Amino acid sequence: MKRLYIIFFASVLLSGCMVDVNNANLYEYNLHRLNVTVSFPGEFSDASLEGIEVKFENVGDGSSYVSTTDASGVASASVVNGLYRISAAALADDELFNASHEGLRVAGADLDVAVSFVKVRTGDIVIKEIYCGGCMKTPFEGTYQSDKYVILHNNTPEVQYLDSLCFGTLSPYNSTAASNPWVSKDPVTGASVFRDFAPVIQAVWQFGGDGRAFPLAPGDDAVIALCGAIDHTALYPLSVDLSYPDYFVCYNNVYFWNTDYHPSPEGIPVGHYLNVVIKTGIASAYPFSISSPAVVIFRAEGTTIQDFIREADSVIPTPGSSVDDVVCVPLDWIVDAVEVFDGRSSNNKKRIHPVLDAGSVSLSGTYMGRSLMRRVNVDKTSAAGYEVLVDTNNSANDFYESEKQSLHE
Repeated sequence: MKRLYIIFFASVLLSGCMVDVNNANLYEYNLHRLNVTVSFPGEFSDASLEGIEVKFENVGDGSSYVSTTDASGVASASVVNGLYRISAAALADDELFNASHEGLRVAGADLDVAVSFVKVRTGDIVIKEIYCGGCMKTPFEGTYQSDKYVILHNNTPEVQYLDSLCFGTLSPYNSTAASNPWVSKDPVTGASVFRDFAPVIQAVWQFGGDGRAFPLAPGDDAVIALCGAIDHTALYPLSVDLSYPDYFVCYNNVYFWNTDYHPSPEGIPVGHYLNVVIKTGIASAYPFSISSPAVVIFRAEGTTIQDFIREADSVIPTPGSSVDDVVCVPLDWIVDAVEVFDGRSSNNKKRIHPVLDAGSVSLSGTYMGRSLMRRVNVDKTSAAGYEVLVDTNNSANDFYESEKQSLHE
């Protein structure tokens, strides 16, 4: 029998609802059973299925409940009618697995669903922080969002190289978009069905170098200024200074000429400007969601990204749009991915395939100077002697919201 260890993840108990019985549709509040059967793939199929925690989340009101599987791998919850997201995590033979299912609709009857665990492929380079929400212009009036940045981190004991690494965000830009043409619904269960590629929208950015130009030592970080690589604190003290010469910047004044968002970098060498591999939209400034971006880093395998975009069906139109094409990045190329939800809304929809990110992290609001940060694995950091971050391919477990940016002094 293969060894199985259960991964604990934070959960919120199913919140109670106050129902006005005089006006409510009582049928809507009848409880039904949502039964989930989990399984391990291939060589891990004989691992124990008992005692695995499965999280049931009501997408409509954000409430959630955790149930534990029996010996047959079945976990059940009594739920009201609604749309549900389920997720689970486990270790089998020291390998980490995630399972998730989106868009399960309970409507007037019990629902049975089967989900298979997928082995987590951890990245050598991970996304450490996403700051996108902006801040106030204090002591002036107004709000500010030209100071967005992302931090990458070497999570391994070996030197990694940023050379040729690509960066982008997925379509739709926001998690609350009215529709997502890249995700369909299973006609029987209502579950979300994802494409076998990541639809990168507006632009693909790429680090330069010849393969060894930009080394990242174990535990080291690389800051990417997405807008202005300037000292934003010179005018707005609640912002950040992005003008350090070892930082990188998304800057190309031919493709993105809006100087309000892309002023000339201060102190950043030209070699640290990320290259625009392709621009697929018409925006004058790089569109990076202020409330809920879906962020990916990736490398082309077996080809170059430049050759890939020339292949048939590598770049395709966004259904319903005449101005925004997407680059169809194979899922196997994704080094790391983070799904951000708008914490002010109950209408969030996943864009990142669950095999890349089984969950999401919420940003509670904009213009608050808050940032999304990956958790530190304290035990592994102590043993390794450099900072090791949590990486389970589930942003709900891996990330948290910080009250201020890590670069804010």
